[in-house]
Amino acid sequence: MIAVVGVHSGKYTTERETPRIRDASIRLGAAHPTVNDRQFRVWRSYAVQAWPTLVAVDPRGAVVGMQAGEFTADAVAPFLERLIADARSAGTLVEGPRHFAADPPTVAPGMLAFPGKVAVDGRRIAIADSGHHRVLIGTLDERGARMRVERTVGGSAAGYRDGAEPAFVSPQGLAFDGDLLHVADAGSHTVREVSLRTGEARTVAGTGAQLRSAVDEARGALSSPWDLALADGTLYVAMAGVHQLWTVSLATPRVEVLSGSGAEELHDGPNGTAALAQPMGICTDGGVVYFVDAESSAVRVADRDPAGGVRTIVGTGLFDFGDVDGTGDAVRMQHQQGIARAPDGRLLVCDSYNDALKWVDPATRRAETWVRGFSQPSGLAIGDQAVYVADTNAHRIAVVDRRSGELSTLAIE
Repeated sequence: MIAVVGVHSGKYTTERETPRIRDASIRLGAAHPTVNDRQFRVWRSYAVQAWPTLVAVDPRGAVVGMQAGEFTADAVAPFLERLIADARSAGTLVEGPRHFAADPPTVAPGMLAFPGKVAVDGRRIAIADSGHHRVLIGTLDERGARMRVERTVGGSAAGYRDGAEPAFVSPQGLAFDGDLLHVADAGSHTVREVSLRTGEARTVAGTGAQLRSAVDEARGALSSPWDLALADGTLYVAMAGVHQLWTVSLATPRVEVLSGSGAEELHDGPNGTAALAQPMGICTDGGVVYFVDAESSAVRVADRDPAGGVRTIVGTGLFDFGDVDGTGDAVRMQHQQGIARAPDGRLLVCDSYNDALKWVDPATRRAETWVRGFSQPSGLAIGDQAVYVADTNAHRIAVVDRRSGELSTLAIE
């Protein structure tokens, strides 16, 4: 028997709360037992230096292997086969399966399950129902408080399939484009295009496999595209998996890196050499693109011109986070995942691990809290009357009145 045990040593204070770890495990389909190593005791006892690290322990309790970094199951399979063979030969292997019942989520999913992003275009609305691997498309009522679902795309099962009966894997970012809806299908590592008239889908970027090597890159692979913004026939993609911003020219389609060297860091400078840290939300005013860098808890801006550069509005580093309003470098947020631009030029940010929406003025670099009371909000869209928030761990789309700040839940029928 091989036992897989996850040891969660959380970087963020919010990531050290057991209910949040449980919800994240359920959302990601990680059904194995998980230890909340909130004080880093297991981390230190095994001399771990990086996330992630795999440690192999034999049946006698001896450490027989250790590897930091990301790698595939295929890469570790030969080692495990040798370890199993040695244990079986020594008579120390316990044969037979073991079952560990998973805990229920803090809030049970209903119509929605862990929604990731939401898009609004007039009275049109689309929801990335990420946990159900589908996208809901419909119309808002006159008050903007109720959605009538007119089309469900995907959802029969997780998978990567185009055509009249498409399949998605944890879809995230959405962008309306006339009679089309663009979808960042994070789990299949593709950007898809859905016809709003027929519901048919086609891939505009990505191969269905994750970008891990130069060969994958040459084939056109992507890595965890998380959010989209559209301007002048070009999709701007927050490519979380490789810490970059990419562009997809819809007329070509030509796929290129806009910003980010690929290093995970907060470093401003020219687009090609700047360093990003897991961008998970993006928007544009037509002139520049604004994005939230989740792992550096930052709000940043990049020029659309490849010859331009990246600048940080708020945020100071990978390990600088908190919950502090203010101006410039005094501001602290925690793992932001969503961003939208208001008509007055201000940015509304999902401060995800602080369960809040915050306004950020890109001109003055001032940040202030607007509304609290969410459960890890991950995406938002600003409508005519209200702000629509993908309140991920509450399995709902929250509706915030733009004038009063009053919070309610979108009715879906």
